This record gives sequence, C-alpha cells and structure tokens, in this order.
Amino acid sequence: MNVNQDLQLASALRTGITRLVKKLRKESPTGLQLSFTERSTLAALYQHKSLLPSELAAMEMITNQSMSQVLNHLFELGFITRTASDTDKRKVIISLTPEGERTLTRVRNERDEWLARAINETCTPAEQNILKQALAPLNKLVDFK
Repeated sequence: MNVNQDLQLASALRTGITRLVKKLRKESPTGLQLSFTERSTLAALYQHKSLLPSELAAMEMITNQSMSQVLNHLFELGFITRTASDTDKRKVIISLTPEGERTLTRVRNERDEWLARAINETCTPAEQNILKQALAPLNKLVDFK
C-alpha cells in the first residue's frame, strides 16, 4: 500500500473502532451511571487489587484533586474502601468492595452480551470468522509503542 492508502486504512479503522467503543458504552445501563474515569478506576482496582490515590491518578492521567473527586463518588456508591496503610498512616489504600466488583462485572457482562447478540444477528458465519482472525492484528496494534 502507498502512504495515502495507509492513511485511509488508519482513518477508517480508527473511526470504526471509536464508533464501536461509543456504542458499547451506551449498551450498558449500569455503566451509564458512571463516568469513563470511574469505570476505568474500578477496572484498575480490580486488576491491581489495591492502589494509592496518587497511583490511580497517574494511571488515569488526571490530577490528584480530580482523582479525589472520582474516589469520593465511588466511595459514596459503596464501590471502594479506604484503608490506612500499615507502613505509613498518612497514606490511604483504595480497594474495591464486593459491590464494586459486582458492578464492574455487570458492566462488562452487559457489553459482552450486547456485542455477542450484535455479532450473531448482523454478521454471517464468514464475517464472524473474519472478526476472529482480526483479533491477533488488533491486539498487536494495542501493544504497539
């Protein structure tokens, strides 16, 4: 492919993926109750089990003050706990509550169920096979630095 074709492919892929991500966000009634940063924060806590607020802020690329607002809202909803650090009582460790884990799982399940239904109802078996084959190159793009 030439440079123009490369750019056209990149633009079409970006547009398609962006539209799909936006659609997926709307297809979770549970997820609509939370901001993108709140959902991402829950996912980070699920992955890492517990983190400092400053670590979460760095991961989300927001200020500590903004993360404080996110954490206050998640705390009010009962999705996180705050525990004083054993080694430094000035530090607070943030973890998911069982309700926070259930909510994150519910959001993921709602999206997966919608996407599975959409794939089954709109794509032929041959197109479904193409989607399966596209996963490897898509994952390579995600890992590219």
